[in-house]
Amino acid sequence: MHDVFQLLGPTRVASTAWLSEQVAPRTVGRWLATGRLVRLHPGWVTVPELVDDWTVRAHAATSYCGGPLSHGSALAAHGLMHEVTRLKVTVPPSCRVRTSRRLRVHRSRRPFGLTTARGPVTTPVAMALVDSWGDAHRPGARRGRAGVVRGVVLQAVPGRRVRTPAVVIELNDRRNLPGRAELAELLRLVEGGSHSELESFGLRHILTVPGVPECRRQYRIALPDGPVFVDAAWPEVRLAVELDGAAFHGSEQARERDLRRDAALAVLGWQTLRFSYRRATSDPEGCRAQIAETYRRRLGVVP
Repeated sequence: MHDVFQLLGPTRVASTAWLSEQVAPRTVGRWLATGRLVRLHPGWVTVPELVDDWTVRAHAATSYCGGPLSHGSALAAHGLMHEVTRLKVTVPPSCRVRTSRRLRVHRSRRPFGLTTARGPVTTPVAMALVDSWGDAHRPGARRGRAGVVRGVVLQAVPGRRVRTPAVVIELNDRRNLPGRAELAELLRLVEGGSHSELESFGLRHILTVPGVPECRRQYRIALPDGPVFVDAAWPEVRLAVELDGAAFHGSEQARERDLRRDAALAVLGWQTLRFSYRRATSDPEGCRAQIAETYRRRLGVVP
């Protein structure tokens, strides 16, 4: 008796044409009729217990289409986005495969490189980011999608999953990309040191203070227990500013960590100003005024 699971190989997906060369074609037909095999795409099958396995379906989609995972599916393969049921694949215009309920087929005349992530073939991260950005900003795009992709950019670029120049090169080839100007601006902010949406907002609305020199972003300060990086610093007056997002600074443990760090900085003569997400977004003018006043006082210029 044939072991269907082993016949499928390491990807756990195979074409019916290939299987029919390993066993009698009528055997393959019987397996499909009795449910021992399940068709994922025309001509491509797996075992029923793996129908909902994302990696198996990704292998089936790329094998069926003859093209790589792209857009959000490529980002999911690289661990940068949540896996979703409907996979996205990019193919040349001549390819005859069609979009279906579980598969969205994109066609592109542009040449693109290929890479792999968790097994399946994907487009490179830079291309997937730009593709996803354009998809999220097109008319009729699902609400909230643009914010999700923005978060991926803020995660992927500072995390060195992709370099800013690679994304810029990809973006420069997409003159008609929806939301192109917004992505270019975000890349500029990330290159300037923004690691989060709050830092991006802060760089635009809080950390650029009239009458105060430009700050140093992600400034390294040596402490006895090891170096720390502050969101913004004016080393000439030993003034640091931290933008506290709720996700990283909201817990009691995080607050205790921040207090210990601020105390260690104070021993070295640094003053730390902290602005919560609520304060930063609701009163950016007040935040700028507090930075300006503190800077002047530490400089010895009392208003």
